[in-house]
Amino acid sequence: MSRVDDYDYDLPKELIAQQPLAQRSDARLMLVDRQTQAVSHHHIRDLPELLRAGDCLVLNDTRVVPARLQGFRAATGGRWEGLFLGADEQHNWRILAKARGKLQPGETIDLVDLEGRQAVSLRLLTSEAGGAWIVRPIVHHVSDHFPGKPPDTFALLDQVGRVPLPHYIRDGQMVDADRLRYQTVFAREPGAVAAPTAGLHFTLELLERLAKGGVTRSEVTLHVGLDTFRPMSVENLAEHPMHTEWGRLSQATADQLAATRAAGGRIVAVGTTSTRVLESAARDGQLAAWEGPTDLFIRPPYTFRAVDALLTNFHLPRSTLLVLVRSFGGEKLMRRAYDVAIAEEYRFYSYGDAMLIV
Repeated sequence: MSRVDDYDYDLPKELIAQQPLAQRSDARLMLVDRQTQAVSHHHIRDLPELLRAGDCLVLNDTRVVPARLQGFRAATGGRWEGLFLGADEQHNWRILAKARGKLQPGETIDLVDLEGRQAVSLRLLTSEAGGAWIVRPIVHHVSDHFPGKPPDTFALLDQVGRVPLPHYIRDGQMVDADRLRYQTVFAREPGAVAAPTAGLHFTLELLERLAKGGVTRSEVTLHVGLDTFRPMSVENLAEHPMHTEWGRLSQATADQLAATRAAGGRIVAVGTTSTRVLESAARDGQLAAWEGPTDLFIRPPYTFRAVDALLTNFHLPRSTLLVLVRSFGGEKLMRRAYDVAIAEEYRFYSYGDAMLIV
């Protein structure tokens, strides 16, 4: 039985990237070859030379919403912080909430926008396990972007929300540049509260160069949740309760990927999130159109059915993402690759460098 302790490692704090590079595609790229067991060093901009004509990149087109909320408890004036998790058909929000003292149903939270204005209030309706609440947003200030009608959920979050950076980047405190840089250039479907970080390295110019070299692209959706960063607290992998995220793979994408393999090309998953969609869609052995929640936990022993190569960042110790990467690349080879990355001072985590496992 695999132990969670086997997925721990020591990382010097200074290797945790705190800022994105000025140019996305300047990130370093470690090429890891499973067949030869070789490790070599490149940059993301070298991908057109490292991939082959006929390969297909699978990108996660989820869009990170500005989900971090700040405000005050209306009754006491005490500071309040929260995180948007989702919305229902009645336009109620599900949030995580943190405040001094116990929150009560019926209480009101006044949110402030980036200019410090009271823009929205949240009426607390019902509490859930783990600090979550169902709340009702009440709009006070409607900007010129939404004349004559209340904004929808995502438009409202654009007005009052902050980028939900993980804690290891500046203690989660955003700067203005994060609104652009903690988002892929192909983001389209709003719903994630964390970025699909392997996709952050791509520029439109790089995607054009790849296309000219015969590398095609397709898109899937996985709305990344906060639990993607949460370390495992159990002793054995089999005991870990895997989090659930919503994903989709269209029929057109399934057909394109089937044609890629039939022509001898490789399916190259960009990120663990794209991998999770692809493998969820291939659970019955055949890649097919799929949509819905997935709690797939990819851990040894696992047979990959839909992914031939994986582009991924360097992940946190004791995380399910690290387990997935070692399952794909092999335990011994991935341990060595991480040792090399630390020795060569690669940049780690969300704003860090990447590896391509072929």
